[in-house]
Amino acid sequence: MGIGFCVLAAPEIAVGAVIVLGVVVVGAAIKDALDAYEFRHAYPEEAGTSRGTKVASRDAEAQREPKLKPKPAGQDWQPPVPPSPVDRTGRASCEPVPVPHAGEDDPHNECADTFPPNRYPGMDVLVGGVRFDALQVGARKLWEIKTHQFDTYSAFLRRQVISEQVTRMREEKDIAESCGYGFVVGVSSAAHKTALERAAPELDIVVTGCKR
Repeated sequence: MGIGFCVLAAPEIAVGAVIVLGVVVVGAAIKDALDAYEFRHAYPEEAGTSRGTKVASRDAEAQREPKLKPKPAGQDWQPPVPPSPVDRTGRASCEPVPVPHAGEDDPHNECADTFPPNRYPGMDVLVGGVRFDALQVGARKLWEIKTHQFDTYSAFLRRQVISEQVTRMREEKDIAESCGYGFVVGVSSAAHKTALERAAPELDIVVTGCKR
């Protein structure tokens, strides 16, 4: 520090030192400008943040305002639905429609075809959305045929079978009668008939004698 003070104390030396220091300051400023120029060109996304923000803002506005496409006239129009077919009673879907037997139980199907007898041999009949085993020839009676070997069942199994069958048969009876048909249940044995009558005395049950 002492040497530096003494050197700068001489006027002629001080002037030279000022000139040198000025050159150093100017050189430092030029270097800063060059560094800034290189930075802007090396990283334009950093240097142009404000400009990029404006562009991104315009793009965002364009995305937020999509162009609406006009809908063609009449696009929402739907053709009218044809009315459902009705039977002689005027009830929808009560017209009997023959359909193939649901199962491949030959003894059961043979009984359904021959005992009532069936108006459509080899076919079930669909009435009111419910499949019945047969439509009796010459009568408006729908049949449900059962060929269970009821006499061989245990007491527990008999109760289970009767409970399930009665629930289903009552539904079938309601559908048949609402469409203007009678409803008859055919079973293979007297024991089966008796058990059903005790559980649902309103059912019309007939012993067919059909064997499995």
